[in-house]
Amino acid sequence: MAAKLRKGDKVVVLAGKDKGKQGEIQQVMPAKGKAVVEGVNVAIRHVRQSQTSQGGRTPKAMPIDLSNLALIDTNGKATRVGFREEDGKKVRFAKTTGDAI
Repeated sequence: MAAKLRKGDKVVVLAGKDKGKQGEIQQVMPAKGKAVVEGVNVAIRHVRQSQTSQGGRTPKAMPIDLSNLALIDTNGKATRVGFREEDGKKVRFAKTTGDAI
C-alpha cells in the first residue's frame, strides 16, 4: 500500500497526551506503523557521560502510531489523504481542498 504520510510532512496529533500538537515527520517506520514527529511524544533519556559528550538527561522524540496523525493542508487544518493519477503519475491529494501534495 502506498504511504499516505511521508518524511517531511507537516502533521497534527489526533489522539493521546500530545493531542493538537503539530510537527514535521522526521522518520517513518512502515513495518511498525509508526512515525517519529519533531517535538511530539518526547521522553527523557538518561545518557552516560563519555570522553566526547556530556552525560545527563536528554529529550528524545519517541515513535507515535500513524493512526493518531493527520496531514495538515494549506488552510492549516487536518485532512485525509487520497490518491489520483495526474499525467500518468500517482499523486497524493488533500481530501479537504483537493490540492495535490
